[in-house]
Amino acid sequence: MSEQVTPSFTSALSETPLARRAVLRTLAGTLLLSVTPVGLAAAAASVIAVRVWPANAYTRVTIESNAPLSFKQFSLKDPERLVVDLEGVDLNSELQSLAGKVGDNDPYIKLLRAGRNKPGVVRLVLDLKAEVKPQIFTLDPVAEYKNRLVIDLYPAVQTDELLAFLNDNGQLKNDPNPPAFNKPDKSASQASKAGETKTAEAKPADNKASQSEKTRANDSVDRDKLKVDRLITVVLDPGHGGEDPGAVGPSGTHEKTVVLQIAKRLRELLQNEPNFRVVMTRDADFFVPLGVRVKKARAVQADLFVSIHADAFTRPDANGSSVFALSEGGASSSAARWLAQTQNDADLIGGVKIKSGAEDLRRTLLDLTTTATINDSLKLGKVMLGELGGINRLHKPNVEQASFAVLKAPDIPSVLVETAFISNPEEEKKLIDEDYQQKMAQALFRGIKRYFAKNPPLSRTKLAQQ
Repeated sequence: MSEQVTPSFTSALSETPLARRAVLRTLAGTLLLSVTPVGLAAAAASVIAVRVWPANAYTRVTIESNAPLSFKQFSLKDPERLVVDLEGVDLNSELQSLAGKVGDNDPYIKLLRAGRNKPGVVRLVLDLKAEVKPQIFTLDPVAEYKNRLVIDLYPAVQTDELLAFLNDNGQLKNDPNPPAFNKPDKSASQASKAGETKTAEAKPADNKASQSEKTRANDSVDRDKLKVDRLITVVLDPGHGGEDPGAVGPSGTHEKTVVLQIAKRLRELLQNEPNFRVVMTRDADFFVPLGVRVKKARAVQADLFVSIHADAFTRPDANGSSVFALSEGGASSSAARWLAQTQNDADLIGGVKIKSGAEDLRRTLLDLTTTATINDSLKLGKVMLGELGGINRLHKPNVEQASFAVLKAPDIPSVLVETAFISNPEEEKKLIDEDYQQKMAQALFRGIKRYFAKNPPLSRTKLAQQ
């Protein structure tokens, strides 16, 4: 047979150009069929990490891969299920580990299964505890992350406070008048234990300060008595969270963990005061976009916004506490400008699908920001620096300014507090120490009380005098 085939091809090649082209097409097709499966296999994406972030606000599932993933989704009823087909990927140990990452305390996911649906397609089936409104999108590589596919599960029946700021495509609404919370009282800001990150070196926060500590904190502001006839609403904003760990200390401490612990301690001190109502932008380990943090503060008509962070720098010897306010113009120093840029990148790292209008909204908010609001922020920052100097060295003696996206509420005095340099080994030890966390919370508490004693908020709702 081979002796007959070879001459036939030889003779065909010697015929007309049309015949030669037909033979070459046949040969090319044969070669393509033989190499295509190998080429496709080499180009297939591989899942390298999976993570689940449960919280009362919403649950996030993140699938990280070395190449972009395509997906299809649909929902099933009775019982409630969400199905996501990942295309161009093979089932591996990482995907199979997803089932074990869903805890009993997850508010929305009952079970999560991953299996091979057909060659090159992995099917995820999420058995749900209630009806949800899913938002699924992809993220390009950024920082230490490669390509990510994000599955966000929001409650569908009772709209969550975060979902109130998102449209059906998972994008921030460009709404100048965001809706108010359904539950703006103290119960809305109670700590949620679901999904809270615990690092080996970070001790759990002890939210029960001794009576003597509370007494000392109150005695220190006796000379600055509050004179208000309504509740003062303070929004505490622990930086980062979820996919965005913030800065990481030399021993692996995450900024997002320690600032949440400090914020919870500060919340307790404020809630023990009769005139304060506290709202947290997050009370567990989940990601909140920068624009949503600002909108949350405006939705509850906050009198004050305090964003809490733990600084990092390229040099490990950098140390001290700092306070920042918004700048209408340029930054007050190159370091402040650099820090603002790193903080403003949180949306890229944490992962949010933002349409271009959201950036336009940020610019509008900055344009609307009045000089009076910034001046009030500077007054607050100065008082806080005075208190912080009693427990830690000050990195700069003055309040610095830069264009922080999270401080761009046009009508709310806002500051960003860098509690210490988590990149400094000695200050990292302080940040995970319960005593230091409590002292930091007390310093911020005293600063807030002294600010309002000298700058009482305008009257809104009269309260019965006690």
